[in-house]
Amino acid sequence: MAIFDPKTKVISGYQRSITEKQKVISKYFDQIGRLYYEQYKDMSVDVTKDINARCEAVSELYTEIKECELKILFEKGLKLCPNCGKENMLAYAFCYSCGTKFEPGSESAPGAVKSDKAVSVIPPAVEESEPETATEVPETAEADAGKEEEDKDKEGSEEA
Repeated sequence: MAIFDPKTKVISGYQRSITEKQKVISKYFDQIGRLYYEQYKDMSVDVTKDINARCEAVSELYTEIKECELKILFEKGLKLCPNCGKENMLAYAFCYSCGTKFEPGSESAPGAVKSDKAVSVIPPAVEESEPETATEVPETAEADAGKEEEDKDKEGSEEA
């Protein structure tokens, strides 16, 4: 493979995107844990909407990561079998492992994740949470962390 292969640059861009999304997911998990603990400490505090909003954001990020992984496979000349999940060459009409026929056009660039199996990387705890109402999810976890610190400062000044 050449040093200046354009596919390598594209693939590394997707990999950086995946890494960034995984860092944001970790921050959301940390925030969910803190919110849950706050509710545990003071049962009068209801943070269900905040927890659900973050869980939805995590689910979206897992879906985006899966899309990036599919794009990386495409750049490498591969596609996943929707039945067994094995990697196959783009030119194959049938899966070499289970024999499932690929849909026409499956050798083109992947768009959105279509298979239910593609979302199965989402941890069960996140997958099961269903929000009662839609809430606004902040753009980044850093904005959330800053907002939580401001809220704590306000609570501290009100108590004094």
